[in-house]
Amino acid sequence: MIENFPYDEELAIAEHAARKAGAAVMDLFKGKYDVREKSRNNPVTTADLEANRLIREIVHERFPGDGWLSEEDKDGGERLRRSRVWVIDPIDGTKEFIEGVPQFAVSIAFVQDEKPRAAVVFNPAKSRLYKAAAGHGAFLNDGVIHVTPREGVDGARLLVSRSEPQRKFRVFVERCEIKPVGSIAYRLAKVAAGDGDGTLTFRSIHEWDICAGVLMVEEAGGKVVDGSGNGLLFNQREPRHRGVVAANTRLSEGLQSLWIAAMEQTT
Repeated sequence: MIENFPYDEELAIAEHAARKAGAAVMDLFKGKYDVREKSRNNPVTTADLEANRLIREIVHERFPGDGWLSEEDKDGGERLRRSRVWVIDPIDGTKEFIEGVPQFAVSIAFVQDEKPRAAVVFNPAKSRLYKAAAGHGAFLNDGVIHVTPREGVDGARLLVSRSEPQRKFRVFVERCEIKPVGSIAYRLAKVAAGDGDGTLTFRSIHEWDICAGVLMVEEAGGKVVDGSGNGLLFNQREPRHRGVVAANTRLSEGLQSLWIAAMEQTT
């Protein structure tokens, strides 16, 4: 329980669902499961689908009137008529899951009026459960977490995708320490916990990939913007953002400026 947190029940349900889904995922990790391609270079496994089913069942049983946006369910747009919406990625980092790399996470966020209010990012392979409560902080396995205080870009430790084309990162490689980490939800959570100074992507990224992680970083004292430097809102008609930059407030400004420079050099 978080004292005086108005979404305490939503956070508890998110944690319960993440743990249930995580257990199901780990039952299949490095075991036998089916894989198919939803689209080019976009795999889905029976673990994704089972985790999604469990989360949906748990959330809808307690909050049947809430909207729903998940990577593994067709988006019919009904959520746009709701002020309360759950934004879900049952396994962010499916490619890592398939490769046996323990850098994937269950990502669950509760959104009220376009802003995440409660969030959980759970890496079951590492037993690391991150959670965030709007206005009440961010936590890793119930310990309070904070972003790092590093202000300068030079020497900053950046967590980046394992699969994103590296040519766009050239300007960052020259000035930063680069560490590849799979899931962007997990990267955002690790930045919130101070396990990296920042993270960024040049990709157009879906809401379900980042919604929980955005609240995690913000509640840990950081800032998350899109590639143009704008803050992020969720449960949008087109549920994606063009680029993401996350770090503490001062560092995020420097990284976002470099993000623009890198895009200009590669387009």
